[in-house]
Amino acid sequence: MTRDQDAVVHLLKTGPDSPCLLLAHGAGAPMDSEFMERFAELLTERNVGVLRFEFPYMQQRRVSGSKRPPDRQPVLLETWVKVIEQCRQLGPLFIGGKSMGGRMATLIADEVNQAQPGAVRGVVCLGYPFHPPGKSEKTRTEHLQGLITPTLVVQGSRDKLGNQEEVASYELSSAIHLQWLEDGDHDLKPRVRSGFTHQQHLQAAADTVAAFIKAR
Repeated sequence: MTRDQDAVVHLLKTGPDSPCLLLAHGAGAPMDSEFMERFAELLTERNVGVLRFEFPYMQQRRVSGSKRPPDRQPVLLETWVKVIEQCRQLGPLFIGGKSMGGRMATLIADEVNQAQPGAVRGVVCLGYPFHPPGKSEKTRTEHLQGLITPTLVVQGSRDKLGNQEEVASYELSSAIHLQWLEDGDHDLKPRVRSGFTHQQHLQAAADTVAAFIKAR
């Protein structure tokens, strides 16, 4: 990593020490966004600990106050490796995140487990970005075909970065379990006319994530 490789990544802890989910933010919002705060609270209520962190560009945004684009993928992945190494003493870990944070976790999980068997027990993705907005032909699924680490993807059925109809056509590893939330968008938020509320969907997502983690 080009930035200070020896610097300790700041972690925001919620809930018990174990089981523990390392949770990364999405491309545009920090680790203490409303979505991230609420989801950490919901998992804590289900006796799952959460450790949140930020990628370098988001840390710098806090200092400068100006928006910055996400770091390049190698920096994001190296940050993930650093955080996992920093938390190794906690025992087997679950890793994941919102959108981009979860995608980066899927890219690093198998590699980490090859080097340290069993270090990553599973991956959790909250709104996986299967393709960029408005570019459904540019899928981000190639590595998902051979993914070995057990992975849970919680996805809104009308997510513009991968809706239920689109994802049904993808070839995905049998290690991936998809949990669909009816009429949810990329933040898992349904429209009023659906008959569901955002809170209901977040509760359902937290139930599914907690069950996935405790089953392993």
